[in-house]
Amino acid sequence: MEYALALIVLLCLVALVVVAPLLRDEQSHMPGEGARDELEAAKEAKYREIRDAELDLQMGKLSKEDHRLIDRELRSEAIEILQRLDTVEGRAQDS
Repeated sequence: MEYALALIVLLCLVALVVVAPLLRDEQSHMPGEGARDELEAAKEAKYREIRDAELDLQMGKLSKEDHRLIDRELRSEAIEILQRLDTVEGRAQDS
């Protein structure tokens, strides 16, 4: 149980590190190609986290309940990144 809690905390910290620069950049200027590249990198990192959690479940490192909680959080964050990427790409097409 302690291992699962530590893993959840670690994943949240990673998510915070990935999302924090995106939040600052959104307010400071109009997103451009650099913002799109950062969002693409964040998307790939989030997908990697989802695959890692799935692997941890298969290897028995996570219980089904812990995996469900982690997976739900990771997928929610991935959806947020995808929505922001759609917004950036929509602005780029309007230009």
